[in-house]
Amino acid sequence: MLRFAIFIDGNYFIKVSDHYKFYHPRKQRISFDGLIEFIRNQISLSENIDMRYCQCVEAHWFRGRFTMPQIINKYPDEEKRLKYLSGERYIDDSLMFEGITQHVYPMKVNMATQEAEEKGIDVWFALEAYELAYLKRYDVIALVACDTDYVPLARKLNGLGTRVALVSWDFKNEFFSIRTSQALIDECSYYLAMHELIDRRDNHNNLLVERLFYTPV
Repeated sequence: MLRFAIFIDGNYFIKVSDHYKFYHPRKQRISFDGLIEFIRNQISLSENIDMRYCQCVEAHWFRGRFTMPQIINKYPDEEKRLKYLSGERYIDDSLMFEGITQHVYPMKVNMATQEAEEKGIDVWFALEAYELAYLKRYDVIALVACDTDYVPLARKLNGLGTRVALVSWDFKNEFFSIRTSQALIDECSYYLAMHELIDRRDNHNNLLVERLFYTPV
């Protein structure tokens, strides 16, 4: 049995999901269960193992979270505030039903700008991933991330003998663009360029690609 775990940079994942919902022709969000199944299939292919013997044993989500006073300050209009809180609750429900362990960290206020920023969550992500890899001896860890900050983590996981599968997207729209760190790609055993796997015309995993997306009721 090949055992793998998934660690998700939540802020990054939401940007990716927003891109597919609002700027990509699909106009759909990414499904957590579809993502896990897709990663499982790709790892089984890379490891040349029957998919039945390749199992995701756990998944973790890391994200900074606004406090209620910060939300009130950010969204003084009650309707916009309710929309934001409802979106947060939908994410919480999705994580709960898929058995994904949620790790949230309070947003920190930048004293110069007085804006709340996500600080420290990437350190927690790295520490948790390394500790669990050391204690539970996963065969593979899938990192849903793109930042150079995760390069030391990938190196440490390699040192444990845990193979690293990098799951990331490169994209650009009118509001923001994201590109995966080449340094991070170089440190990983497998690189799943999701934007290419999703959009290529000759995709042999069409059913798995379709399962990556869902249309909310």
